[in-house]
Amino acid sequence: MIALMRDVALLRDLEPMHERQQIVAIAGAIAIVLLVFELVRRRKLREEYSWVWIATAVAIFVLAVNQNLLITLTGWIGAASSASTLFFGAIIFLMGLAVQFSIRLSRLTHRQRTLAQRLALLEEELVDVRKQSRGERTSSAAQKSNSEEVGVRREVS
Repeated sequence: MIALMRDVALLRDLEPMHERQQIVAIAGAIAIVLLVFELVRRRKLREEYSWVWIATAVAIFVLAVNQNLLITLTGWIGAASSASTLFFGAIIFLMGLAVQFSIRLSRLTHRQRTLAQRLALLEEELVDVRKQSRGERTSSAAQKSNSEEVGVRREVS
């Protein structure tokens, strides 16, 4: 009960973001959305990754516009100000993004290793096939030259 009363007192002490901070957060969210749409349009960013950035921009926009939600969230995490809450959210987002990219990088490394091994096996098989085909050509050419020599001998005798 005492902890709940302390949390309510903390929420009362928290101030909303200053107007300038709010404008910067809203402008940043809009800029992210426009940048993502442009990157997807130019095929620099795949659609499967764009939803993460769009969702992040929407979250920033909602928190910048709805100050009460931001103050409540600030109270929950125990931040000193609402701007600190946005920065904390950004840090958490970037950490999640780094983990996601690490997972994808690990998968790609494994796939690359597997493909390199398969390529080496195929190259070895190709060399073997070429040796076999050269061997057949050589033996068929030798048979041909032997039969020509026999034919020349018959003509001479």
